[in-house]
Amino acid sequence: MWELFKRLILGLALIAACSGILLYSDRGSRRESRAGRSGPVPVALVQFASVGALDDGVRGVIAALADRGYSDGGKVHLKRFNAEGDVAMANTIARTVTTGEFDLIVTISTNSLQTVANANQSAHPIQHVFGLVSDPYAAGVGIDPEDHRQHPAHLAGYGCMPPSREVFEMARRMNPNLKRVGLVWNPAESNSVAATKAGRAVCEDLGIELIEANAENAAAVIESTQAVISRGAEGIWLSGDVTTIQAAPALIATALKSGVPVFSVTPGNVKAGTLFDLGGDYVEIGRTVGDLAADVLEGKPPADVPVENRLPTLLLLNEKIIPQLRGTWSFPPDVRKESAGVITAAGEQLPERFRTPVAK
Repeated sequence: MWELFKRLILGLALIAACSGILLYSDRGSRRESRAGRSGPVPVALVQFASVGALDDGVRGVIAALADRGYSDGGKVHLKRFNAEGDVAMANTIARTVTTGEFDLIVTISTNSLQTVANANQSAHPIQHVFGLVSDPYAAGVGIDPEDHRQHPAHLAGYGCMPPSREVFEMARRMNPNLKRVGLVWNPAESNSVAATKAGRAVCEDLGIELIEANAENAAAVIESTQAVISRGAEGIWLSGDVTTIQAAPALIATALKSGVPVFSVTPGNVKAGTLFDLGGDYVEIGRTVGDLAADVLEGKPPADVPVENRLPTLLLLNEKIIPQLRGTWSFPPDVRKESAGVITAAGEQLPERFRTPVAK
């Protein structure tokens, strides 16, 4: 009886293994069989987490595709995936979207680029467009940092390295006596590693001490924030680290209790209490990614697209919190002129997409 049971289990295991191999090897033929098929082109849109910058980027992608005639339910069938910050789920999504069901994958964030690129390794890889990636050259997906045309032939996209120098210079314009800035970041995020390296170099150049603390998950962010404040941070820089952005409201509230301002590279955080945001206009960045996706759908080979850095920026101010801050912080007239919007005690004067909806 036991021998029969073992043979049955072995047989089932062999069947499952063979089925998996056949499914994997058939990816190319399934894609080829769709080539002559009419109907909407299946496109996967993948993001790593629900945070403002990534959500804005996705909105930009969808808007640009629609402007080019690729609205969901028309020329394309757009299926969205969101890992909600869970790495295991991100890997599951990556495996799902690379089985051959989709003709094009669009990823938003470094994490999504990496997981999908790692899963998309067959002899017939699916075309892949990426965006909202701080440093694609350091993401480990085969993009040459010197020759930006050297990358996997099925892969194309744009980088958007946060403007670290501009952020620290802006903080100094608001407080010329600024000497110490705190940074909470997750070393497991390659985008955050790149931003941190850039920030260290800028701070050394400007004579600012960068006080760092790590947070491997959102739950650790508050403790790390308290740690950098206790070590003398006079301001806190939100560098674009996804882990920290997910806990941004709690980080900002913790800092403000101690009279310490927070400044970020992701516009929109002024609504949660940052002193200023200077960073990418992520809707516009998403639109460039959507336009590239439309180009690929229309036949442009991803191999012909150099992986460049594209970062239209936006400055938003929050004058309302200045009375809560220690030290001498102010917005000089030239800074106000450069801004796209400001929150004051009288109300919000922000671009429409950042405004709080008025109750009817």
